[in-house]
Amino acid sequence: MTTVTLPTVPPPRRLTVAPGRSLAELTAWYGPLPVRRRRTPLAGASLETSPDAPHRAFRFEFDHDELRAVLTSEQVEDLPGDRLQLTADLVLDGVAFPVLLRMRVLDRAEDRMLVVGTARLPYRLLRRATGFRLPWRLPATRLRLLVAAEFS
Repeated sequence: MTTVTLPTVPPPRRLTVAPGRSLAELTAWYGPLPVRRRRTPLAGASLETSPDAPHRAFRFEFDHDELRAVLTSEQVEDLPGDRLQLTADLVLDGVAFPVLLRMRVLDRAEDRMLVVGTARLPYRLLRRATGFRLPWRLPATRLRLLVAAEFS
């Protein structure tokens, strides 16, 4: 009788962010000057890995007075130096806006991952496409979205 060792396929995993272990920051810039910065906790974030899918899937949910949106990754590229580049959609009021989110993996273990990522958004295009508006007294040429999360 011969024994055959079958390859072990890791089960699909879903890592989430515990409350209070994440934040999002939205900064409005006018030229080289930041004119407004607001920090908010993330309403929810998840990371799904599957042996069937070649890439991981990130999802960030923002639920604040100024930003009610969902950022969902479509493609994740591994870059050198523990960096990730996410091609994602930022859904505001049912309209998807394409976003390039560059993330840095600060800490990685088998059961957790700590990431920080930033995305630059052109304010005029975002306003035209989705209707997102800052208060009228704040001029802005671009927005920077910063996301920090600890998945476990």
